[in-house]
Amino acid sequence: MPSQIHTRQTVRLTLRQPKKTDRDFTVNLFSRPELVTHRPHPVPDTPEVSKERLNRDIQHWRTYGFGRWAVEHDGRLIGFGGLTHKEGLEGLNISYHLHPDAWGQGYAQEIVADALAVAFGPLGVGRVIGLVRAANPASRRVLEKHGFTFEREVDLDGAPTQVLARGPEGRPPA
Repeated sequence: MPSQIHTRQTVRLTLRQPKKTDRDFTVNLFSRPELVTHRPHPVPDTPEVSKERLNRDIQHWRTYGFGRWAVEHDGRLIGFGGLTHKEGLEGLNISYHLHPDAWGQGYAQEIVADALAVAFGPLGVGRVIGLVRAANPASRRVLEKHGFTFEREVDLDGAPTQVLARGPEGRPPA
């Protein structure tokens, strides 16, 4: 996998592979009720569940050569975001989880733009999806600003979830 995928620089953010030393931040991030409020079961993660989440992200990078980046602003970790395979769905899944202190500052827009550049550039995929709960219209707006369109609703983890999709150059996927 091209090395330009492992570490990326946006206008304000550094995107890098996650590492085990990100555990304390991961535990803190996913223990926040406001972060998990849109889940089917909006219960904050236990430290063990958060550590396993980070381990899965690290393993995804080992297996596929890409994944969710650890997102830093001014040298400080503020969240995670990037591309992953999602079992049972066609295309790479784009996702982002930012610390609430980083909300509303346009960081999700930067993550999505860079993830799409990687997906349709070095990775050469023809389809990227975003999974959004109806109760999270802000997340849907981020994706729509980048050319994602509503495709269908699926049941994911016991809750209705909107699948938004796009192809290269903002076109709907084939």
